[in-house]
Amino acid sequence: MAGKDYYKILDVPKDANEDTIKKAYRKQALKWHPDRNPGNKEAADAKFKEISEAYEVLSDKNKRTIYDQFGESGLKGTPSGDASTGGAFPAGAFPGGSFTFTNMGGMGGFPRGGAGFRPTSADEIFKQFFGAKGFSDFMDIDDGIPGSFSSGNIPGSFSSSSGGMPGSFSSSIRRSAPQSVQRSLPVSLEDLYSGTTKKLKVTRRLIDSQTNSFVPTEKVLNINIKPGWKAGTKIKYPGEGDEISSGVSQDLEFVIEEKSHPRFQRDGDNLKAKIEISLAEALCGFVRKLDSLDGRAIEVKGGSERCIQPGEDIVILGEGMPVSKTPGKKGDLHVKVDVKFPRTLSNQQKSGIKNLIG
Repeated sequence: MAGKDYYKILDVPKDANEDTIKKAYRKQALKWHPDRNPGNKEAADAKFKEISEAYEVLSDKNKRTIYDQFGESGLKGTPSGDASTGGAFPAGAFPGGSFTFTNMGGMGGFPRGGAGFRPTSADEIFKQFFGAKGFSDFMDIDDGIPGSFSSGNIPGSFSSSSGGMPGSFSSSIRRSAPQSVQRSLPVSLEDLYSGTTKKLKVTRRLIDSQTNSFVPTEKVLNINIKPGWKAGTKIKYPGEGDEISSGVSQDLEFVIEEKSHPRFQRDGDNLKAKIEISLAEALCGFVRKLDSLDGRAIEVKGGSERCIQPGEDIVILGEGMPVSKTPGKKGDLHVKVDVKFPRTLSNQQKSGIKNLIG
């Protein structure tokens, strides 16, 4: 096959199905995006365009059929191989209506000016694949956590360029961009308990009126996390996202995501925890200290009036999460008690237990 080997470029077999091709493109495009290779941007840009071209052809049934039969030169309507055939293709070889070649007296039967397949902008294919839904990026200054405002699953940050076609790419993005974009904001249980202020450095794209392309700008947003906020709480910043038309910018919306915690599990306004006690403590009573989310020591005790049952739930009132809509009020802390039984007992121990509780 003459010309580029699109299968080799995407590293897929020639019988690859649609899903395999998509997965290969996703992997390669994210790896070779120029913005992810600042130290080797020129080579990455060339590779990125090659990957995009391969995906565009192999993901389209008509283009792929022509490519499989005639290679890159046949697909693009450029002469290759034996000129004695006039470069002509069998009648009906092109199932796609956009691939029509007629003999206009050009070289080898190919039309003057090149009427074959011409690759779409690599950036535009990237946006179409992942979803052209806004690309404002942010970093949590306190935690150093990067993220991107994109409804597609695009890790990291990518700039928007027109690939040599001024206005065409940025215009297409603006036409399809939503008015609001969301991004999950991971917050620790401690911060949701006490409240905090998150400082996020946001990178947004503004439109250069002269070049009609995007220009990245940075801004720090202060997000006030109130005590008791729950996962799913939304904080909206109108007009702080990408500019989608002159003077009109997208809204940014952060959605609280609760980080997992090593000691506590949240259940609405309540907290859950587990402790382990010995059989002797279950029978005779125990006292434990549990570090709270704000650094205090919470006393957990039981068994002073009756024996503790395995899996018993001890409730400590008012030691749960703050209730955001009712300042000063808190939920409860539920402590599940696991009783650790001894694996073996000596005959003397068994006799002693029987004498005490038998």
